[in-house]
Amino acid sequence: MRLNADFSQRALVRFDENDWVPSPMPGVRRRMLDRIGEEVARATSIVRFDPGSAFSPHTHDGGEEYLVLDGTFQDEDGDFPTGCYVRNPPTSSHTPAAKDGATILVKLHQFDPDDRTQVQIDSRATTWSRTEPGIETLHLHSDDRETVVMERWEPETARTLDASGGLEVFVIAGALSDGADILKCWDWLRLPVGSEFRATAGPDGAQIWIKSGHLRNVIGRPA
Repeated sequence: MRLNADFSQRALVRFDENDWVPSPMPGVRRRMLDRIGEEVARATSIVRFDPGSAFSPHTHDGGEEYLVLDGTFQDEDGDFPTGCYVRNPPTSSHTPAAKDGATILVKLHQFDPDDRTQVQIDSRATTWSRTEPGIETLHLHSDDRETVVMERWEPETARTLDASGGLEVFVIAGALSDGADILKCWDWLRLPVGSEFRATAGPDGAQIWIKSGHLRNVIGRPA
C-alpha cells in the first residue's frame, strides 16, 4: 500500500472525512494518514482501541512514536492517559492495550536505526514554556534529525513555522488557518522540504503537535 507516499507533495487528511479501517486485531481500528507497506509499514495513523482490546506482543524494529489523544493507553511500562507522548526506539517491545479504550496518533518505522532513546512525557503534568507572545511550547524530543514539540496558541495568534526540512502538524484541539485551509481537531497536514507554514489560530485558540526537519531523511525523497 502507498498512501500519501510522495513526500515532495503537500498532504492533508481531515479526520471527519476519513474512515476507520479494521486492523488484524479485534477492536482495533485505524485512520491512515500516510503509509508505505502492508501490515509492516512506514506509517502514520490515528488508531482507536475499543475498551478491552489489545495488540499481540511485538518488537518495533523501526521504532514507534505516539501521542495519546483520548482515553488511557497501556503496556508493560504502565498507563499513559490523554496527553502523553511516548517514543519507543528500535529493538523495543511491548504488549499495548486499552482497558477502558484509547485513541492515539502513532508513527511507525521512522526512527534512526541507531536511536535507543526512550521518551515518556505527560503533557498535562509538565511545565510548558512561554516561547513567543501568545505561544506556549512543550519540547518533546530533539536530535540532529528532527524536532518534536507541542504548542498552545492563544486565539487569533499568528505564527510562521520553519518547514525547510519538512513539517507535520496535527491539531489536538481548536483550529488553525494557513490561508488555504482550516485545520480542525485531529486534522493532519504534512508539508515537503523547502516549505513555509504561516498559520493563525481560530477564535478558540489551538493546541498542536509539530514535527519538523525529519523529511530530509526520507529515503527516496525527490530532490
